[in-house]
Amino acid sequence: MDGALPVDDVPLTVTKPGRSSILHRSLTTEPLHVVSGRGSYLYLDNGREILDASSGAAVACIGHGDDRVRKAMMEQMSKVSYIHAQIYTSEPAEKLADLLVKSTDNKMSHVLFMSSGSEATETALKLARQYYLELKPPQPDRCIFISRRQSYHGATLAGLAVSGHKARRANYEPLMLPQMRQVSPCNIYRYGRSTETADDYVARLAQELEEEIMAAGSNRVCAFIAETVVGATTGCMPPVAGYFRAMKRICEKYGVLLILDEIMCGNGRCGSMHAWQAEGVTPDIQTLGKGLGGGYQPVAAVLLSPKVHGSLHAGTGSFAHGQTYQSHVLGCAAALEVQYIIQSDNLIARCSDSGNHLEYSLHRSLGSHPNVGNIRGRGLFWGVEFVKDKGSKEPFEVSKGIANAVHLLALEKGVAVYPGVGTADGVNGDHVLVAPPYNISQEDIAKMVDVLRDAIEEVFRSIVD
Repeated sequence: MDGALPVDDVPLTVTKPGRSSILHRSLTTEPLHVVSGRGSYLYLDNGREILDASSGAAVACIGHGDDRVRKAMMEQMSKVSYIHAQIYTSEPAEKLADLLVKSTDNKMSHVLFMSSGSEATETALKLARQYYLELKPPQPDRCIFISRRQSYHGATLAGLAVSGHKARRANYEPLMLPQMRQVSPCNIYRYGRSTETADDYVARLAQELEEEIMAAGSNRVCAFIAETVVGATTGCMPPVAGYFRAMKRICEKYGVLLILDEIMCGNGRCGSMHAWQAEGVTPDIQTLGKGLGGGYQPVAAVLLSPKVHGSLHAGTGSFAHGQTYQSHVLGCAAALEVQYIIQSDNLIARCSDSGNHLEYSLHRSLGSHPNVGNIRGRGLFWGVEFVKDKGSKEPFEVSKGIANAVHLLALEKGVAVYPGVGTADGVNGDHVLVAPPYNISQEDIAKMVDVLRDAIEEVFRSIVD
């Protein structure tokens, strides 16, 4: 999942403060003013066009301004725009839920719709807790969640509590829920040992998770939560082969639920509808967002397995949670049309094919640069990590502002990439993320890579000079 940059006073834009009444993320700079968008491009009030090479925050999966989504939303608005989910349901919500369940080959059975990824995380945590309360006999002592360092699951307090990013948590540590523990991330580039194979590395991480469960009390752990492919925190870091199968085995051994966060990496972004489908595991609970509605409406989802649903159904027969805009009819209508477009235009297969081309282009253009330490990703979800030295992998200090400098220079050249800091240890280290729309053209992929290469070269040339 993504979120605010860890250092909140790092500007994302280059314009001077104006008279906006909005409390923007930066109080010293003002965002660029977008007046329209079409396809892979955004158009500014000053006449400039920007290639949206990151789909915002990996959101605009079908591009901007698709008339089919606008038509679907207008048709729904002409019927009804809001209903209260505690009392009513709607055709768009029911159809969208059916579509998502079928997309898992019915391995997940039910869906809840929220308005943001952070809300989805909160909902998933509550579901996990209530699952154990509804068991016969109930297991009320299970209240601990285990997540990973260098992770991000949301901006709310519970979302931050299960996130493992030091800088993003720092201001709010005194408010965090205490029942959260962390284990190492799956990042073989940074944390793999020279003496171990990939299988050895996976075995070591599985042992660490098992030891953490035992230390917490095996009858007290609710769930292990992880991003299937880590998003903005470490820049599109996919798991080592076999990692999630090993984690799932440990979870099942101790009766712990597996929650997979696919808010950023799901909905086809990594070349399969659900990133976990490439890992040989099925989560007990899954979160989705971003690409679900493609940015046309704020919408996210929580999917639950038959096991989790069965516990609630056989117990109280209800879920003790609800929000005003849950299963919002207009949000579901927009998301349903986005998913129809992904299917009808064969965009997941296109995402996979274009991802192979993007991978090749990034390695060809950037792989030999002395300050590009690692290029990793899957589908149309790629990260480029910067280092002082390839051999030592030493990161740059956050004060250098490397990622933001690359971002700003690329933006000046007409291409928007997503910068991230804290890549190495939660504070230091830099990367940029590219996650273009699934229907991006080959020409725009070439443009994106060329501009990124030029921006990287100019930034590091200025450091040397």
